[in-house]
Amino acid sequence: MRTLRDSTLLRHLLLLVIGVVLVIAMTATFSDYHNYELAQLGAYVCAAAGLTFLTGGNGQVSLGHAALMAIGGYTVALLQTRFSDHGVSGPWVLPVSLLVGMLVTAAAGALFGIAAARLRGPYLAGATLALGVALPGITSHYSGFFKGDQGLFVPFDGPPSGLGTGFTLQHWQAWISLFAALIVLFLLANLNRSAVGRHMRAVRDEEIASALCGLSVPRVQILAFAVSAAAAGLGGGVFAVWLQTASPGSFDLVLSLTLLSAVVIGGLGSLAGAVWGCLLVVYLGTFISDRVDDLGLSAASTAKLHDNLPSAVYGLLLIVVILALPGGIQGLLRRLLALRPRRGTSQPTRSTTQPTGGLS
Repeated sequence: MRTLRDSTLLRHLLLLVIGVVLVIAMTATFSDYHNYELAQLGAYVCAAAGLTFLTGGNGQVSLGHAALMAIGGYTVALLQTRFSDHGVSGPWVLPVSLLVGMLVTAAAGALFGIAAARLRGPYLAGATLALGVALPGITSHYSGFFKGDQGLFVPFDGPPSGLGTGFTLQHWQAWISLFAALIVLFLLANLNRSAVGRHMRAVRDEEIASALCGLSVPRVQILAFAVSAAAAGLGGGVFAVWLQTASPGSFDLVLSLTLLSAVVIGGLGSLAGAVWGCLLVVYLGTFISDRVDDLGLSAASTAKLHDNLPSAVYGLLLIVVILALPGGIQGLLRRLLALRPRRGTSQPTRSTTQPTGGLS
């Protein structure tokens, strides 16, 4: 226990092992429909963890993280298509595609981070917003390569035969997505507790003081953007595997705003908060869609509500959290745990003796 208290890496490794066991146990008991939802959740957690690492950890606001997810998703789609066309298969193919997609997105994030390091506040938010709006247009313009609005199909091998005939595709997608999310959380948690995380928080809190202490503020900001982009690229890759396609409509501005809502509602700057926020937006969105279907409206009205009502609810929750609960869900949980009486503590007893005079 003393070793676990003293070693951050061992604590996070223990949590990673517990997470793997929970994923295996949950996906084995859930239906294909719920495993399909878990696959979406894992992709969201990857991107949201990267976003909270950037915004909460370094203070850089991004409104275009869906564009970074698109880079990872399209890279995975192109590589998987190339492997399929050349008859290359095996259990290593998809991990290689996801790794390359993550590295390509990290490089793109570093390039954008060079420009972002010169911007602050609303100017940075506007630049990332422009990135999120422009990138889907690029894929539509070069329709011969990216297949336009139809998007690219993502071929990939199903579950290995060693897992048994009852191991479904949805079960396999949930494993891919959730294991990727666990890896992202493990790596980012260790980065947060390392010198890199301390430098990021120092730059976030006071840039001038950080520069006077010898830190290169632009280098720290570029590194934060690259790491965040890598997480988003991996999330985009598993998101494309989940949908089995990479199209402009899958990585639109609504997805960027949904991710931002998730990290703020869950607790900005907290990886656990990113998980809580993603749980909320995924399952609340499903709940809203089911209730809309129960209304018995026309097909056109149902489609409009499906597209717009979840975003409106997320926006309303965002306003409520900012005004009433700035720490988000994770902040609320911390407050509740702080109120819990600790073991071995006793309430102070009121003295029965009266002071004889002077100051007591």
